[in-house]
Amino acid sequence: MKILITGGTGNVAECLVKQLERDHDLVLFDRVRPGEGRTPFVSNHQFVEGDLTSEADCARAVAGCAAVMHLGAIPFPTEQAEYIAETLKTGQTPIPPDETMRVNTLGTYSLMRASVAAGVKTVVAITSNCVLGHGFRTSGRPFPFEYLPVDEEHPRDPEDSYSVSKYFQSEIMHAFSRASGIHCYGLRPAGVWRPERMKEWAVSVKPVAAWTDWLYGYNHIEDVARAMRLCLEASSHLPPFDVFYLNADDTTALEDSLDIVRRFRPDLLDKVRDLPGRSSFISNAKAGRDFGWRPRYSWTTQRTS
Repeated sequence: MKILITGGTGNVAECLVKQLERDHDLVLFDRVRPGEGRTPFVSNHQFVEGDLTSEADCARAVAGCAAVMHLGAIPFPTEQAEYIAETLKTGQTPIPPDETMRVNTLGTYSLMRASVAAGVKTVVAITSNCVLGHGFRTSGRPFPFEYLPVDEEHPRDPEDSYSVSKYFQSEIMHAFSRASGIHCYGLRPAGVWRPERMKEWAVSVKPVAAWTDWLYGYNHIEDVARAMRLCLEASSHLPPFDVFYLNADDTTALEDSLDIVRRFRPDLLDKVRDLPGRSSFISNAKAGRDFGWRPRYSWTTQRTS
């Protein structure tokens, strides 16, 4: 099968290529050339340089492909002061405040139009667990948890462009799926960690000193790439559209999850459904049930069986 990978020279793409290249012909699509991005990996697969927000560029990239693995996105809310300040500090050209919303939504819309026109059968996209709205809390108001662990049915309460745009990504895909029958899936990972980040955390982790609405979540990068492959392989047996949270089975904390709630958010104790041991505050059970994904890695052991 010929598969397009958007964001094809980026962080997750490096691992995704390794998951797919043995059995598929790959096309990498990005506005950053191989070896010139934050992840300087180079492959011998076809590369198309272009912009996600250009439907013409998307059409060039997706021509002849049967599936799309959609990674291309702005990974933070560009309207927030801390990200604007970080850009200025590093001497980069300031990113426009609307860039996250523009790229993540218009880019997905352009890609979906091109994909349907090209006869693509399946799109698997990385959205984010931030669709929930629990992370970038610009108001300072705590996230209104209704139950723990959170799952795909939990109500959303976003306050920033990144969280909203990632939700819009999945809604755009859902609309195209309803209209054309194309199969589309949004995977919602927590923070994606490379192996070196896992090792750094293992030697530097400290006891939890305060609650965080980020919920101590993470994923090993290879688990995320494998989830994309498994979802694609199962797509013929899945509903035409669906969404799935991805998390490691455990948290970034040393302590048991229920103990963290007792110490720092006792007001949430009556909302806890099931939090044995150091289990994640966001459930990954649906991905396990529907396409057989289970995380293989934990920062506590570097790798599980």
